[in-house]
Amino acid sequence: MDITETANRIRAGERRALARAITLVESGRADHREQATALLAELGQGKEALRIGLSGTPGVGKSTFIESFGLMLTGQGLRVAVLAVDPSSSRSGGSILGDKTRMDELSRDPNAFIRPSPSQTHLGGVARRTREAVALCEAAGFDVVLIETVGVGQSETVVAHMSDLFLLLLAPAGGDELQGVKRGIMEMADLIVINKADGDLKATAMRTKADYSGALRLLRKRPQDPDGYPRAMTVSALEQRGLPEVWEALTILSDWRRENGFWDQTRAMQARYWFEDAVKSALLAQLDAPHARSALAKLSDAVAAGQQEPAAAAAAFVRDLREDGAKTQASRVDLPRDSS
Repeated sequence: MDITETANRIRAGERRALARAITLVESGRADHREQATALLAELGQGKEALRIGLSGTPGVGKSTFIESFGLMLTGQGLRVAVLAVDPSSSRSGGSILGDKTRMDELSRDPNAFIRPSPSQTHLGGVARRTREAVALCEAAGFDVVLIETVGVGQSETVVAHMSDLFLLLLAPAGGDELQGVKRGIMEMADLIVINKADGDLKATAMRTKADYSGALRLLRKRPQDPDGYPRAMTVSALEQRGLPEVWEALTILSDWRRENGFWDQTRAMQARYWFEDAVKSALLAQLDAPHARSALAKLSDAVAAGQQEPAAAAAAFVRDLREDGAKTQASRVDLPRDSS
């Protein structure tokens, strides 16, 4: 891949180049990782899109909401990118990547780009390289990036570390006030949206909104929120009702955070978080080295046979790994040259 040419094509908004670049950053091959790092460095800081994380339990209507919401935004002249993370099998590692098929109309919109990606059993609701895919979409000039998570439950909070606003989608009768004050995903949400507020479920959706509105008043006010946030709202993605109100609420919140310095502060904290995450990933990658796998297998057999305690074996493995690393580093030091 020609890095400079690919970067220029991404900046020009070429969808095929963007799709190939996302495939590159998602690859685990060592040579692809080097190319991906070079490409991201070549692109630098692109346009600052509004990043909206969106989570919810399976079946709550995330795909329907995103399609209706995305079509509303493209109708206003905005360019929208959707990064949908699909759950992967813990046995085969495969995913059906069905989110795009549910967004049939939005996928044909020239101002929209939809990219489904497998989670590959990565915890936290997002894929391992979703943050880098977001950076590519920003470089391609998109105004709004919607990050749809797998939808697994209370611990799905990693998306909050890569988004400016976090929207939690709930179904009618999805909980009570006690559910609303639980820690985890509830306290991370900027906006709680009760979907499917139509037909026979409309009255139930209104009661659910009242429950969560009461719960939110019990939570400690966050410094990055103006009065009235976080808040609960109802929508019908199927009937496309309530979507403009959700967009208005998100816009008001993002504008307030920009004006009061929380936007830049949050982005800086996120950059620090992903730097530390990259360091941890690099350290874990050392376990894939042949000598590390061999030592790990021997100690694992010793633990299984009852010859060593797990904690002692782990400490021995880390010590040996550190010593091997120090020897490798020492061997790379240039020896002084003979002046004669």
